[in-house]
Amino acid sequence: MENSVIGLSGLDFSPELNMVRYLQSIRKYPILSQEEEYELAVKYQQNKDTKIAYKLVTSHLRLVVKVVSKYKGYGLPLAEMISEGNVGLLYAVDKFEPEKGFRFSTYALWWIKASVQKYILNSWSLVKIGTTAAQKKLFFNLRKIKNKMNVMDDRELSAEVLKDIASFLDVNVQDVTDMNMRLKSHDGSLNSVVDSSSDSGAEWMDFIADNKPSQEDVLAYSETMKYRRQMFNQALGCLNPREKDILFKRRLCEKAITLDDLSKTYAISKERVRQIELNSIKKIRKNIEQMM
Repeated sequence: MENSVIGLSGLDFSPELNMVRYLQSIRKYPILSQEEEYELAVKYQQNKDTKIAYKLVTSHLRLVVKVVSKYKGYGLPLAEMISEGNVGLLYAVDKFEPEKGFRFSTYALWWIKASVQKYILNSWSLVKIGTTAAQKKLFFNLRKIKNKMNVMDDRELSAEVLKDIASFLDVNVQDVTDMNMRLKSHDGSLNSVVDSSSDSGAEWMDFIADNKPSQEDVLAYSETMKYRRQMFNQALGCLNPREKDILFKRRLCEKAITLDDLSKTYAISKERVRQIELNSIKKIRKNIEQMM
């Protein structure tokens, strides 16, 4: 997307903006007629003038609020959803093609909804949901369908109802079941109090097992590894220089040297190199056993 539109000045899309004041401020921007809208869109397409884009955006800020009002039931900050909707409106201005004959509001509606829905899907739960078009449709329509059927959110859906919803939205029955469970059990904070009526103040975090090793275990492991390294280095003293070199290059290097290369280095057969390698390991093991 062109950066020319994003830098619009004079519009505060921050979530901290007082909502009442924001709704009052956007009423001052006039709604454009179809002819004015078309003329501005053509001019912007030609020269990407941000002043023209500003007029197109501000005249449709009320459309964003109208779209966002339909998503209030998801429990997310209204100001942030409006901010995301405004971002979608900016994209619409930049990509609108007036010569196709559509009203800008019709085209912008898709971008606004897409931006708001993306924000809801990313913010509503820590677990990613709605990864496919069918799942997104299910997420945004399940509550609406249940309301029409007078089914409460905390009530289990019967097999017949699940089948009807799945058929209507063209998804699997299991998808409807899973999404219904997700909508009923919104993510909670691990720092929330388990029992508000109790004076213990215990949080859910307190009941999560910590499987990480304790400091004592880490220290003991470190000491054990240190002792083993000392024993190994001491045991290496039983090998002659050739045995040490072959063992190091065959077993202790990041990239092992081949038997063929070592046989050429020491002018011996590959089998003899292999024997030296194995005998060196046996010597070290025997030496370590004698030290223990």
